Amino acid sequence: MKKSKIVMLLCLLAAVPLTIFLGSRLPGRSYYLTSTLVLIEIMLPFFLAFEGRKPQARELVVVAVLCALAIAGRVVIPIPNFKAAFAIIMLSAIALGPETGFLVGAVTAVGSNLFLGQGPHTPWQMLAYGLAGLLAGVLYQKKLMKRKPMAMALTGAVLVVLLIGPLLDTCTVFLTQTQITAAGAGAVYLAGLPVNLSQAVATFLTILILGEPFLQKLDRVKRQYGMMEDSDGI
Repeated sequence: MKKSKIVMLLCLLAAVPLTIFLGSRLPGRSYYLTSTLVLIEIMLPFFLAFEGRKPQARELVVVAVLCALAIAGRVVIPIPNFKAAFAIIMLSAIALGPETGFLVGAVTAVGSNLFLGQGPHTPWQMLAYGLAGLLAGVLYQKKLMKRKPMAMALTGAVLVVLLIGPLLDTCTVFLTQTQITAAGAGAVYLAGLPVNLSQAVATFLTILILGEPFLQKLDRVKRQYGMMEDSDGI
């Protein structure tokens, strides 16, 4: 297993959750510090993936453009709870690998919140959005998801409904309830279900309609610039 994979797993399973937990215990606007630390932790696997290579600036520009597109997919679309961000994050991961998907997701969360408003929810969103990219990349690398529009679209929708959405709802539970109870948490998850379903539909339609053309463009960019290839999986 590559060093970047090991670091990514450590960040995902230990460093990021611990940072979010400790940050929630700090007073004031500690979420700015927490978000910065989470972003640094998520960037480490991405840069370690360049180990042994001499990446050109234009490669990083491609990743920056993907982050900008995902941010626009969340900020520009005027329909509430119907955004293209998750689809772009997942497609980025399918094309360029889990590390890149993880980074694009985290940057999308903190970048879009510059327009929508930062807060204690930002580190949770960075983790959730990063997971969207990570899991899509891993499922594709492990051949558990075929590169077919319907398969990718269904996978994206399922991830939003069963994992990403509930993780964001868990953030709401911790931030809004002083004493967490099963009934209170259940009410939050139930109230969040329509939002998650709406986001899942947006993800499904975006990937179904634009997924393959988007990936074809990234394939050409990857071949031309020698973007990160990953042969051993995770």
